[in-house]
Amino acid sequence: MQILPFWYLLLSLIFAFSSPSVLAQQTTQLTIEELQRLGLQANGLVLAARSQIDMAQAGVVAASAFLNPEVTVMAGPDSNRFPLIITGPTSMQRSVTVNQPIENPFMRSSRIGASEAVVEASRASFNQVRADLAAQLRVRAYELLLRQEQATMEESIYDLAEDVRRRIAINVERGELARFELIRADTEVQSADNRREAARLGAQRARVTLMQLTAGAIPTDFEINASLNDPVQLPALDVLRQEIPVVNPDVLRLQAEQERAEQRISQERASVLPSLNILYTNYQDAQFTSNTAGMSVRIPLFYRRRGEIDTAIYDSVRIRETLEYRRYELGQLFESAWQSLQIAQRRVAMFEGGLIKEAENAVQVAQAAYRFGERGLIEVLDTQRILRGILGDSLQAHFDLQSAAAEIDRLRAHYPKELLVE
Repeated sequence: MQILPFWYLLLSLIFAFSSPSVLAQQTTQLTIEELQRLGLQANGLVLAARSQIDMAQAGVVAASAFLNPEVTVMAGPDSNRFPLIITGPTSMQRSVTVNQPIENPFMRSSRIGASEAVVEASRASFNQVRADLAAQLRVRAYELLLRQEQATMEESIYDLAEDVRRRIAINVERGELARFELIRADTEVQSADNRREAARLGAQRARVTLMQLTAGAIPTDFEINASLNDPVQLPALDVLRQEIPVVNPDVLRLQAEQERAEQRISQERASVLPSLNILYTNYQDAQFTSNTAGMSVRIPLFYRRRGEIDTAIYDSVRIRETLEYRRYELGQLFESAWQSLQIAQRRVAMFEGGLIKEAENAVQVAQAAYRFGERGLIEVLDTQRILRGILGDSLQAHFDLQSAAAEIDRLRAHYPKELLVE
């Protein structure tokens, strides 16, 4: 019974020291999807694009509103021009006139349709901003992983060069090697140290870039829970060729703008029709009260808005030509991204097919031969350079593969929309 308090105290200390580190590790681990979600929710450009949709929806409300009536009130005293015995006493007179414009229904429907098209264009622009940012976040996240892998590689190469330098220094002290070999080894160690420091700074720069894109929504000690070896899953080539021209936000935006231009043409043509105003006037003076009603019609007799109609037509043609070119351009961008994906896949397969393993074995053989005096320092350093070059090319190939996949997803606006709160 006396041992239980000791165990309680020991368990409490274990949980006290282990739980914060576990929680900290959980809070700093971010997947690519979580990083995209945080960036899409915090980035100011996305929020600004979202406000454009609200503004466009407010424009629909304004376009759907009915025209307000105009009320004119006039009052004033009578002044007699003849003697009072003839005209009688003076009095006040007043008149109230109500003018209600009756809007052309064709013009009204075209204006509302144009405003609704602006909403769709704003929504497409909003989706384009999100797709661009999501792809950029994905690329920058894999760039951070690339820089970290490069830093780790340069660290191991530095350790290897330092070990070789230490062995050479021992042999120089024994008189088995000339001091020139030690100077050469010192140069290699210094060069490896410079590359290691540059790789470390590159990783820090990539981390700062991610924090900038997410507007500081992620902690400074975050880690990406992903790898450059993550599999790339994309639909088939034929499916992508048919999907991209249909779902690309830029194409949808231009289609909405073309619809707006068509509605504007209809609106300008409908404005040529006569416009009608309903009038009602109430007049009162000392002797009479009169109520009159009528209408006023504005007839486009001399100018039939030929300039405004032509401007709307030419604007529609401009948008249609831009849309066709944009579809062609997206097709070429997709083909280029697909070719980059295929090239990166071939390079990754080449490196994973045994090229790295062969370079590592060559380094081990050269080191063993150097220890037994069968090879010189030059052979060891050459094999190290070859290994470093192959490892760097392999990391770059994996990064190029992820970048090409991100570009294809950007073109087809594929990102974790289900994680967003509209």
